[in-house]
Amino acid sequence: MSAVSYELKHVCQQSGARYGVVTTPHGAFETPIFMPVGTQATVKTMTPEELKTIGAKIILGNTYHLWMRPGDAIVKKMGGLHRFMHWDRSILTDSGGFQIFSLAKPKDIEEEGVHFRSHIDGSKHFLTPEKSIAIQEALGSDIMMQLDECTPWPAEESYAKESLERTTRWLERAVKAWSQPHKQSLFGIVQGGTYEHLRIQSAKEITSFDLPGYGIGGLSVGEPAELMYAMLEAIMPYMPKDRPRYLMGVGSPDYLVEGSVRGVDMFDCVFPTRLGRNGTALTWDGRVVIRNAPHRESDMPLDPSCDCYVCQNYSRAYLHHLIRSGEILGLRLLSWHNLAFLMQLMEEIRQAIREDRLLSYRDEFFIRYRV
Repeated sequence: MSAVSYELKHVCQQSGARYGVVTTPHGAFETPIFMPVGTQATVKTMTPEELKTIGAKIILGNTYHLWMRPGDAIVKKMGGLHRFMHWDRSILTDSGGFQIFSLAKPKDIEEEGVHFRSHIDGSKHFLTPEKSIAIQEALGSDIMMQLDECTPWPAEESYAKESLERTTRWLERAVKAWSQPHKQSLFGIVQGGTYEHLRIQSAKEITSFDLPGYGIGGLSVGEPAELMYAMLEAIMPYMPKDRPRYLMGVGSPDYLVEGSVRGVDMFDCVFPTRLGRNGTALTWDGRVVIRNAPHRESDMPLDPSCDCYVCQNYSRAYLHHLIRSGEILGLRLLSWHNLAFLMQLMEEIRQAIREDRLLSYRDEFFIRYRV
């Protein structure tokens, strides 16, 4: 029996988007959902209690970073990632492949795995599909991701085909190494670059493995948005209707709306916290660069339509002051608001799906939200 299950609750009659529920050993969450990223066992600047107040039900940890520091053996000794970081809800760990491919050169990638040097001390390491699973099992996440070869953009068609087929072979090895299906679930990852026929080939190959869910990788890596949407539309007919679909590394509001319209169930990205640390807030009227001079004497909240803790208690003038002064509280509050904003956006998307009006909601959203 799988540790993770998905129940499709409703399909939007207007758009075909899906409302569902994913259940893991650490609780259930509704989809579509945005998952805050806790790369190094922490969502930057946020405590677990604060994440719960904004409605976070699942967060991410990163296999590469936790392997490098503090080490998966230490996390396991401390009782696993949930206990280590004081988070009793669901956790998904990515395979570390995206970070490693940014460190590796094409010659460092071979059939057995990937050679790379640590970004911390330059030490040499070798990651294989089996090693990635072993690390994630030591971490104890609810959902593990296979090691895949993330195709960059642009990429030659021959390279995209070679990498997607390697990803399929690596998934077969990951499945064989996966030792506790009743405790942790494994998702495969669709690749194929921006070539429609290769995306379809990968979707068919990856979903031929009977897994609890499937990721969609190698998108939002620099390609035009329209091309990403086209790839999603191409593969959705080949994605099982009774399993969650996870679009990896996507988190801007426009992408969350458009991805949901196209049948995506799960999203993640460092976008909201990174944006907050750089002094920018997400609002229903677009981005607000709070460090800019016009906000210096503004008594307005970040977003008058937002009921989060930050908007209920602090003015733009105060936040402007914190950011300009380099105060840590400013980074915390902007990150808090941005995450809360995305949680509210996803709740509105789910409600629009349940009421069969997601396309109408999309039109209304983009009238206000200026990308």
